[in-house]
Amino acid sequence: SWKALSGGERQRAHIARALAQQPYALLLDEPTNHLDVKHQLALMELLTGTERTVLVALHDLSLAARYCDRLLLLHHGRLVAAGAPETVLTADLLAEVFEVDAELTTDALGHPAVSYRRPLGAPVPTPRPTL
Repeated sequence: SWKALSGGERQRAHIARALAQQPYALLLDEPTNHLDVKHQLALMELLTGTERTVLVALHDLSLAARYCDRLLLLHHGRLVAAGAPETVLTADLLAEVFEVDAELTTDALGHPAVSYRRPLGAPVPTPRPTL
């Protein structure tokens, strides 16, 4: 029954129902919310494999960098940057918008990935001693 489903199962059911209707486009707000990592990746693979236009709001910048063709970066309700992930997710913009020391890198498979070092203003961590 619907009441017996977890939040992630409900999320997946909503998306399956939307796709079954064969819409022209999908507008999704945090579709990976409540999903474990496996299902987050599977969902994003599914969405990028569909022939539909998909507009998605994400807070997971690594998922956005890896799966989205274009990004719109908003700050306080205003558009700060738009374009390909590598032009939007820069160290300067991530510092300005999210107040973090971060950078866009490439993972072992060549996909863009966001790496976070620390929040801005946080003390620089001291290296751990090696044993």
